Amino acid sequence: MAGRPAPPVTQQVGRARGCGQRPEPGELREAARCLVVDADGRSIPFKALYGEQKAVVVFVRHFLCYTCKEYVEDLAKVPKAFLQEANVRLVVIGQSSYHHIKPFCNLTGYTHEMYVDPQREIYKTLGMKRGEGNNVSVRSPHVKSNTLLGSIRSMWRAMTGPAFDFQGDPAQQGGALILGPGNEVHFLHLDKNRLDHVPINTVLQLAGVKTVNFTNKPQIIDI
Repeated sequence: MAGRPAPPVTQQVGRARGCGQRPEPGELREAARCLVVDADGRSIPFKALYGEQKAVVVFVRHFLCYTCKEYVEDLAKVPKAFLQEANVRLVVIGQSSYHHIKPFCNLTGYTHEMYVDPQREIYKTLGMKRGEGNNVSVRSPHVKSNTLLGSIRSMWRAMTGPAFDFQGDPAQQGGALILGPGNEVHFLHLDKNRLDHVPINTVLQLAGVKTVNFTNKPQIIDI
């Protein structure tokens, strides 16, 4: 179910970097030159994802993280038609080997664009933090599992995978941006911990994309 589309955001909004500051021009230029890798091992510059078209870019912690899995499961519910209507790309970036992209997409049902930054160059350049901000009390609206059950499931996936690894640095935090076209930065949020996800509908609304009903409850439509 959809909500009403919002006009595109025209100013910086965010809760990260103290006051939601934009990346410095030099930081964005440096990040733009970094390479991301697709599911087939092909490398492209980061800027190719937003240079010609506005893009919502979500950086996840790692592909075994249960909170990331559940967040991406909800990203998968964003209809392609909503993105096409708004002329916006939806991109997820992880920090594992590219071999993990297809299994993670199959696991989450995610069919939009996904890449990896294996050396975490973009994560570092844009100031995404490592470690948990335990003094910050937040709760992602997209995470359904509790910490114990979610952690057990993550460990089980690691142990039963073809190679025992955490599919990325387990201490790395993620974030979300709205970028482009060109060097325009519309929105920046850097996660303080694994549950500090920006609500998906907030990002969609700021990007001018119709919002999504993530509950299973029917929406009431005003007539």
